Amino acid sequence: MPKKLTIEDLERRKEKIEIEEELGEKLEDLYDIIMPPGTPSYIMYDMIEEFELEPVERKLTVNIVECDERNVIVLRGKLEVVKEAEQYYFKEMKEYINSD
Repeated sequence: MPKKLTIEDLERRKEKIEIEEELGEKLEDLYDIIMPPGTPSYIMYDMIEEFELEPVERKLTVNIVECDERNVIVLRGKLEVVKEAEQYYFKEMKEYINSD
């Protein structure tokens, strides 16, 4: 059965086009790192500065106690940079957890 087109689909398409125009490049060339709720802000700031990632807000379904749709912060960049930033994130979170 084919999927029915909804207003939300059209809004997402319009938003994607606006983002592409704003960034001046295709979203297909960019990848996101989703920052889990509770991530220390200094880690996010460091990642943005060190890897020159673009902070963006996305609406996602988050399963914490209840299944809610919420805005989360994602850091967007090229694939190679995002992979490096991901490793940095894991290292920093490990140090943060072990320091308590």
